[in-house]
Amino acid sequence: MSEHSPRYAYEDFVPGSDWPLGAKLVTAEEIIDFASQFDPQPFHLDEAAGKASILGGLAASGWHTVSIFMRMLCDAYLLDSTSQGAPGIDYVKWKQPVLAGDTLIGKTTILERRLSKSKPSLGFVKLHHALFNQNGVLVCELEHTAMFSLREPSSI
Repeated sequence: MSEHSPRYAYEDFVPGSDWPLGAKLVTAEEIIDFASQFDPQPFHLDEAAGKASILGGLAASGWHTVSIFMRMLCDAYLLDSTSQGAPGIDYVKWKQPVLAGDTLIGKTTILERRLSKSKPSLGFVKLHHALFNQNGVLVCELEHTAMFSLREPSSI
């Protein structure tokens, strides 16, 4: 058993605060690799097919984009938190294509939080996430509620 206490708990997720998710370069190789396994549409597998499509180039699958987001979220704070998972996603919107060579920059905004009525050591935090490309264009947004354990359940 690890003696490490997670850095982030329910108490740290203050409504109105923004949390940076860092940046991630999206390469042609990873777009093709992901698409080959999970979304083998031509515009995700071939530059010429991507350019001939409405996407304008070799484009990441939307599911790949969400997977990149999840990794960014884990690296930014989730793996060092009291996360207990999430009951689902309210929505995902793919706003613009993510093309080979794009750098994604993400942020989380804490929208609201509430304590669980049935589990006093648990809280629900509503989160809005946004990914932008290197030009500041919004390419993907997600919203969901996550569950976090309280650091000190008796203090709230």
